[in-house]
Amino acid sequence: MLPIPLPWLIVGVLVSLFGTYRVGHHYGWLERDNDMKLAIAKKNEEARATEQKLTEQLNQNATKLQETTNVINEKQSALDRAIRAGRVRLPAASCVQAPASTAPAPANQETRSEPNRQADEASDAERATLQAIAEIVAQGDRNTAALNACVDAYENVRNLLNDKH
Repeated sequence: MLPIPLPWLIVGVLVSLFGTYRVGHHYGWLERDNDMKLAIAKKNEEARATEQKLTEQLNQNATKLQETTNVINEKQSALDRAIRAGRVRLPAASCVQAPASTAPAPANQETRSEPNRQADEASDAERATLQAIAEIVAQGDRNTAALNACVDAYENVRNLLNDKH
């Protein structure tokens, strides 16, 4: 058997060491990739669970907002019916001051611009004013309910996400 020259022996050992290093490096990266896949899958599951909780809370808030809006609409409808029936009136001033330069009211009832009504019956302008006020109040109530639902949803999301970290 021929002895292997020393330089070839050194080259053979280096190639073996380098090959071993490359194989270990390769399998190390594969192991790291598998660990990362597991970690990503775990984080995805946590994110899905959080998303489901958030969706559930937002749906509850939307349902509560819809119920509140329905109540406001029912109150507005009842108020509109009361206004049309003449049961709601604008308060009359208790002491009306007429300007000193006013002309006396005509004695002839036919010259009035308003149709004949009972003294306590609401005029069309008063009804329209009351209905406009009622609509403004109802829209304000709806906006307040929507804002409160938005704040509640924000607080729920913030609390849920802050509890995770």
